[in-house]
Amino acid sequence: MPDRGASPRTTTDAGIPAASDDTSLTAGPGGPILLQDHYLLQKMARFNRERVPERVVHAKGGGAHGFFEVTDDVREWCKADFLSSVGKRTPVFARFSRVAGELGSADTVRDPRGFAVKFYTDEGNYDLVGNNTPVFFLRDPSKFSDFIHSQKRMAETNRRSNDAQWDFWTLSPESAHEVTILMSDRGTPRGWRHMNGYGSHTFMWVNQDGLRFWVKYHFKTVQGIENFTDAEARSMASQDPDHHLRDLFDAIERGDAPEWRLEMQIMPFEDAADYRFNPFDLTKVWPHGDYPPIPIGRLVLDRNPENYFAEVEQAAFEPANMVPGIGPSPDKMLLGRMFSYPDAHRYRIGTNYQQLPINQPLTKVHSYNKDGAMRYRYDRDQPVYAPNSHGGPAADPSVRDASWDVASGEIGRFGDELHAEDDDYGQARALYRDVMSRTDRDHLAENIVAHLSDDVSDDVKLRAVQYWSAVHSDLGALVAVGLSTEPAGLELGLQRRRPQDGRG
Repeated sequence: MPDRGASPRTTTDAGIPAASDDTSLTAGPGGPILLQDHYLLQKMARFNRERVPERVVHAKGGGAHGFFEVTDDVREWCKADFLSSVGKRTPVFARFSRVAGELGSADTVRDPRGFAVKFYTDEGNYDLVGNNTPVFFLRDPSKFSDFIHSQKRMAETNRRSNDAQWDFWTLSPESAHEVTILMSDRGTPRGWRHMNGYGSHTFMWVNQDGLRFWVKYHFKTVQGIENFTDAEARSMASQDPDHHLRDLFDAIERGDAPEWRLEMQIMPFEDAADYRFNPFDLTKVWPHGDYPPIPIGRLVLDRNPENYFAEVEQAAFEPANMVPGIGPSPDKMLLGRMFSYPDAHRYRIGTNYQQLPINQPLTKVHSYNKDGAMRYRYDRDQPVYAPNSHGGPAADPSVRDASWDVASGEIGRFGDELHAEDDDYGQARALYRDVMSRTDRDHLAENIVAHLSDDVSDDVKLRAVQYWSAVHSDLGALVAVGLSTEPAGLELGLQRRRPQDGRG
């Protein structure tokens, strides 16, 4: 962690000292985030209002309409109506995007890709908002705006800074798993059709009998995974900066509808309590050997938007939109996003954004919300308050929120490990050592060195070598060797050697 001794104290926008830059206020170490965490809410609400009118993140993207079809019986685990019978189809709209890229940026730049799906179910809209990676850089939403600031343009130069990115990453060891993926060729997918999508977070499923399960979503591309090398991605950025947009649109136009197979990892509710690492940590995956993915359906995109702005730009996905049978988990990042996303939409496209055609549910809306900018739908004879004696809508007590018990504990900001294997580098190490091929490992090291060689300070480079050495000693050595050709004064303190094999 950086030395705070010589640094001024972080404060709220009112000048009040902040207790933590890293952790949210929760009810016990595993408890929910509390609404009284004013500093966290201020950071997220203020962050959502930094750009007009493009999205703060995921600005550059594309999308298409299609359907989701149930292929296997899942009623044992989930009572959601759109999953209730094999063969049932639900209309969807999906949006793909780059996380850090602006509206005019090139599609093929190294970056995670957003993978968001809106299911227009008979019980209301269900939004699954994930990425093309099963993990993320952070486990606590308090650091999210800081992370994005490190990826965006700097205030002084108005240019993006690799130095800022590596400064943040190397001071945030929980980022190692996602950065390993990002710096591999998976960071430059050949197209949206040729990448997987993940819900990334852990969610709760509830069946008809009230039994609860923890689940993870995996959308596996039927087209097969294909990635660019770093050189190919850079070349395509100049040849066709809209390559991913073009590839998806043209494939659908010619009748080659892309498809993904949805597989679920399902964990019995009780397993989470003593699992060997925190199963709600967004920086970690569940090993498939523990919870094998189970096929349940397929996602097909077969219709292009008629108007890009009306449908793609105004599409609003929010993780808080969950239909009966599906709920959140104690994943702090998910809980933070449940506030942040709808708040961003209210700012970016208006208070009544859910009345826009692309966001309207199929079901009739009965709400006591009224007025606001650009409102155009209303019920003439419905009272505008509750309770009332004029026949207004009433809540259904049988629709219970999916929930979990909160252990009693002192309110605080908890960031310490709670499980035996809650380390930050272990899964990144396993990915490098056990999953990647020799070619994958070579490309990873080359991509890291190239990225670190682009105007990154010597101090941050040294810290980066230590960061990658913690992932795997061979990888750290390769990075050190690659950076040793940089300007004099970079003291790496590691042998100039090329490992014979990265599986040690």
